[in-house]
Amino acid sequence: NSLSTKSTMIKTAIILISFVAAVQAGCDNACSGHGCCGQMGVCECFDNWGLGLSHLSGDCSERICPFELAWVDTPDSVGNHHKYAECANKGICNRATGECECFPGYEGKGCQRTTCPNDCSGHGRCKYIEDLPYAQVAQDYQQNYFLPQDPHTFTYYGWDAYKTRGCECDPGYGDVDCSKRMCEYGNDIMDQRADLTTAQKYQVQQIMFEADYKAETWANADRTFALTFKSKLNETFTTLPINFYSGISGAATPPDFSDGLHEFVLDVQEGLQRLPNRVIDKVEVHASADLDARTVSLNVTFVGEHTQGPQNLLTVRSFLCGDGCTPKLSGLTLETATQSVTETQASDFNSYECGRRGKCDYTTGLCQCFAGYTGLSCSTVACLV
Repeated sequence: NSLSTKSTMIKTAIILISFVAAVQAGCDNACSGHGCCGQMGVCECFDNWGLGLSHLSGDCSERICPFELAWVDTPDSVGNHHKYAECANKGICNRATGECECFPGYEGKGCQRTTCPNDCSGHGRCKYIEDLPYAQVAQDYQQNYFLPQDPHTFTYYGWDAYKTRGCECDPGYGDVDCSKRMCEYGNDIMDQRADLTTAQKYQVQQIMFEADYKAETWANADRTFALTFKSKLNETFTTLPINFYSGISGAATPPDFSDGLHEFVLDVQEGLQRLPNRVIDKVEVHASADLDARTVSLNVTFVGEHTQGPQNLLTVRSFLCGDGCTPKLSGLTLETATQSVTETQASDFNSYECGRRGKCDYTTGLCQCFAGYTGLSCSTVACLV
């Protein structure tokens, strides 16, 4: 009986071993070590392993590449596009490494995003479409507030919000790949106004302050702010700190608005005209103060040769800019939703690249003036031809 029992146990063990071997032999290549052999001899592959374009299990010998929203694909039965696809349908999967080999113009995990043209030529930043600004200066976005200089964008809900990218060029550079040096803008010297009997008009920008005060004491006496000017070449220049209208103080009851107004005007005018590179060569500044409305308005008229024609609105830096900040500002205390920078008079002059009387050399950023014209923006007549 003992021998019979041992014989039976040995036979059972042999049958079990044979059964296991048969099961293992039923899965191709033992699932290549990247899966488990399931029923019917079909491999259950581990994540990111499979075989072929259809990603069927097979022998689990090939890697599957990352999936991202497809750039282009066929619609489903209700017309939906941009389903998830391997390499976003803009690359070939390397089955050995599991990484996408993206087509030109695409990069990232699963070819999920576009490259920027020529990598912005080293003169710009590559940004997602939702991060690209839509205007030049803060006051183009919204009035009633002195907004920071930071660019503003729309909230973008498109399917390609984190996929499509473009260049935001550095100051002085332009075109879609930021490869071209920008040339000076100026007035077309040969342009004629419709009515030459009227005086020429220059652009006037009005800056409106409404000061906050407590107990009849103006809170902005001797506080500082600054103005930022953005040129047609997208260069930004900020003035040194400007002392706010010192006539608005608690020294007199009621406050004497005539005191210090002239000095305030001169400070603003000098601050703008001292910006580097003579970017603003001449301005005229006028100011007025209204005791009842607690307002101070500045009218800045661009009368210089370098700023003829329409200019970007000035940006008021009225916020506290403390230690380590340039320029250091104590900031202004202003009534909410009362600040504005507006154009109150349009210019009769125009503003064209090279004054429309020359050709821009985009390699050097210098105007090659046509015969008979000269100057940085070809806005001077050299001779009659």
